[in-house]
Amino acid sequence: MLGHDLVIILAMTFPMFIFTIFAGIKLSDYLEKKYNINEFQKRFVLLSATFISALFLSTLLYYV
Repeated sequence: MLGHDLVIILAMTFPMFIFTIFAGIKLSDYLEKKYNINEFQKRFVLLSATFISALFLSTLLYYV
């Protein structure tokens, strides 16, 4: 059943991008101002923070 649960969680992750993109934007803007990161690093932080928070949110939604 682990494979089935993982597929459902990953499928729910993509709609959760709508709810978590703002957090990724704020985090990348903060890191750009504080640490003067370049555009590539800013985009990487934006996408990874958004995906991780969307995955976390969809996991909580599935199991709780």
